[in-house]
Amino acid sequence: MNKQIICILLFLYFSTSPYIYAQDSNDSENLKKTSKLFRDQKILPIKLSYSNKNLKRNTNDSTYIKSSLQYKQKNDEWKSLAVELRARGNFRRKNCYFPPIKIKIKKEASKGTLFKGNKKLKLVLPCLLQKDKNDNVVKEYIAYKLYELISPYHFKTRLVDITLTEPKGKKLKIHTIKGILIEDDNKVAKRHQGKIVERSIDSRAQNDLTSVQNAFFQFMIGNVDFSTTKQHNAKLLYINKIIYPIPYDFDMCGLVNASYATVSQTKNNAIKITSVTQRQYRGFQRDSKIIEQVRHEFLSNKNKMLDLVDSF
Repeated sequence: MNKQIICILLFLYFSTSPYIYAQDSNDSENLKKTSKLFRDQKILPIKLSYSNKNLKRNTNDSTYIKSSLQYKQKNDEWKSLAVELRARGNFRRKNCYFPPIKIKIKKEASKGTLFKGNKKLKLVLPCLLQKDKNDNVVKEYIAYKLYELISPYHFKTRLVDITLTEPKGKKLKIHTIKGILIEDDNKVAKRHQGKIVERSIDSRAQNDLTSVQNAFFQFMIGNVDFSTTKQHNAKLLYINKIIYPIPYDFDMCGLVNASYATVSQTKNNAIKITSVTQRQYRGFQRDSKIIEQVRHEFLSNKNKMLDLVDSF
């Protein structure tokens, strides 16, 4: 077994639970570039109304349905804005009761609202109608928050309490569920004065430090359902001729351990584990100095990570 991988296994098993470096060197400046929606991390109550069946059957990458989104303001009054919705995600669209949502908001509709400046958003929802459905969402949200501690190149997220009114024939069914709002790719790029790369780029051509941080993080949460080369559950951010991977969608990881989670298999890299609660390191071999640097970052920040988890 590769010596670097052995080092990773040893430090993870003997240190219980780690955590990495993290904040942008200029946090205050980064906060200014973050939209108002994501500056406040209090759980945001929202209301939506749509048919899951209609969403899955009649929307695609270019076809949306018109709807409205209401959110609770600080004065406890509700404000409404017009939105367009579509289902996203191949697996969840086929296998979940609640498909994840892509939200599109016209500039005019968002004026004077908390959502100003957010033309597009992702909304992560529970998959199935199960008792632990909201627990799964919160655990996935924790994964996003842990990665914020690891790298400045991450998606901004916010937890929401959703009251979903769903037409079911002549009746209305009310769902009370949790969700995660995720900022659009282009918002991340704009915040870092870069751009999102759409084509495949070999992982070894991506930034060494960020790539190792990502690989350690994915190993820590027990996730193999990603590929930075193929941009599967990952985006690539281009800044000053350097490529930085940004991970997302962690519902298949061992930390969440959802009932529907399966070990993702790839053609060119066989996954040897049989359960998402097992682990397999999927990072490429890098300079041992980079490996050691990231290892030290995780270990030195262990308590911060544990405190973050405990806060939930």
